[in-house]
Amino acid sequence: MSGVPSPTRGVGSVARAIATLCFALFFLSLPALDARAEMNIQEVKSKKGITAWLVEDHSIPLISVRFVFDGGSAQDPAGKEGLINLMTGLFDEGAGDLDSDAFQQKLDDAGAEMSFQAARDGTYGSMRMLSEEKNEAFGLLKLAVNSPRFDQAPIDRIRSQILSGILANERDPNTVARQRWLRAIYGEHPYARPDEGTKESLAAITADDIRAFHKAGFARSGLHVAVVGDIDAATLSAKLDDVFGDLPEKQALAPVADVTPKLGQQLEVNYDLPQTSLRLAWPGVKRSDPDFFAAVLMNEILGGSTFTSRLFAEVREKRGLAYGVSSDLVDNEHSHTLLITTATRSDRAAETLSIVRQVVKDMAENGPTEEELAATKKYMIGSFATKSLKSSDSIAATLVRLQRENLAMDYIKNRAALIDAVSLEDVRTEARKLLSADPTVMIVGPPLHIKG
Repeated sequence: MSGVPSPTRGVGSVARAIATLCFALFFLSLPALDARAEMNIQEVKSKKGITAWLVEDHSIPLISVRFVFDGGSAQDPAGKEGLINLMTGLFDEGAGDLDSDAFQQKLDDAGAEMSFQAARDGTYGSMRMLSEEKNEAFGLLKLAVNSPRFDQAPIDRIRSQILSGILANERDPNTVARQRWLRAIYGEHPYARPDEGTKESLAAITADDIRAFHKAGFARSGLHVAVVGDIDAATLSAKLDDVFGDLPEKQALAPVADVTPKLGQQLEVNYDLPQTSLRLAWPGVKRSDPDFFAAVLMNEILGGSTFTSRLFAEVREKRGLAYGVSSDLVDNEHSHTLLITTATRSDRAAETLSIVRQVVKDMAENGPTEEELAATKKYMIGSFATKSLKSSDSIAATLVRLQRENLAMDYIKNRAALIDAVSLEDVRTEARKLLSADPTVMIVGPPLHIKG
């Protein structure tokens, strides 16, 4: 995120908008570095020990850089929730000798686009640049990563922007429900805290707090980098040392415990609304679990595929109870759930909930059919490139994700075989294991008695 432009930055903001549009057009026009041909992923290791995965593509003079430092909003100190989210809005608000206006003008002049974002378990950064301007662009990224200013005026401005959103959502039923859901599922765990913070916690955050986390979190030991585009391995190696090589070697993060979501709860958030939202949670699966793909295939058949899943067929197509219904495997670093969500007319909420639970019960008891499994395997194998390898940006993001999940560089090549190796009995076993539990159910809408 970035702050609200000041009046003195009007011209730069227009230039940035034009540059952003040009980047979007360029990257949308990029072929998906043909996943059908074998994508050549190189491991580049710099002299100072920084490792990156590189896919060279010299067909267009653009470079996409993605990176993540371990440790995200779950690292926010108690009472100062929102710290890391606030910090990520400040990296383009001045660094080194450049104040906010000067830094953003330099970004515009270089034709570069930089962003940072806080997630629960990681702090993400990205930069897109023209290869002919890579020296200037990487130089600005170095300043942002190593020497952010965290000046008080930008802190106050970004804090005010975030606070406006919090105040606007104070009475929003979905926001209220989300916070109740997180507290019910995670209790006192950091995952229960709002990533954006609260009015009170934002007010408590100081510039020194932000500098302290930057020092603790931005270190080489927790860094994962991927680069795609018009740059070779030797050049990238030097740039890695230049941008990241002077960071501390080790992170100093607070430990975050694993947490098992609390299931078997029945929650109601009562609002007089014409539409009722339903949310149900079952156990999930770790990415490192040997049965991971069995769970993924089962979830696709249950509710993951938008138009072909069982939930869509029963809730939407046969009965017209909702515009959409879906199931997702939520895989955080310290907790894992299978989540089903939908929304329906309030006078049909009980019926919809009953249908959802019946579909889940049938999957748990009987599993999918051979035909469903075969079709889902074909879809998952065929759609991977269009979903995860459709542009330089998406390829770089995928490579960073694979690194964080401790997967090998040959994972993309081997993925189809891993999916094909899953048997029908594997999927049925995983369905019984995950879906036989008593879920937590939350209803947001008019009062409704929830039947177990």
